[in-house]
Amino acid sequence: MAELMTSELKRLNYLTSEIDAAYHEAARKLGLSDSTMMVLYAACNNGGSCLLSDICKISGTSKQTINSALRKLEADGLIYLEADNGRRKKVCLTKKGMDCSANGVAKLAKLENDILGSWKEEEQELYLELTNRYLLALKQKIKDEL
Repeated sequence: MAELMTSELKRLNYLTSEIDAAYHEAARKLGLSDSTMMVLYAACNNGGSCLLSDICKISGTSKQTINSALRKLEADGLIYLEADNGRRKKVCLTKKGMDCSANGVAKLAKLENDILGSWKEEEQELYLELTNRYLLALKQKIKDEL
């Protein structure tokens, strides 16, 4: 059987896995599960509130997993839910949640910004453009060919 992956694809898969592992390590160091970190990160990144559907989309995590994280965060007094235009739900940080985020996921966002900020503007644009091109092409191929 012929080898399915080129060396470039193996490298891409390795890097993607290592980035996922780095975010998992960040969540662990912050004392959070991956899904609770994602909820806090999304809400913090959007000024303290975010639609539940956007969190699922941004994180690529199932609604069921996010709902489990929401229940824990609600029980801990870090978030509350409110209705937004009918059936949509908005996840909102409480004061305690904002403080927790400032000492946790906001620090992670600062690290990420520091890394990108250390690159030349052209490097940032190239990285983002190529990542976007890969994502769009992958989505299209999955839609058309799988």
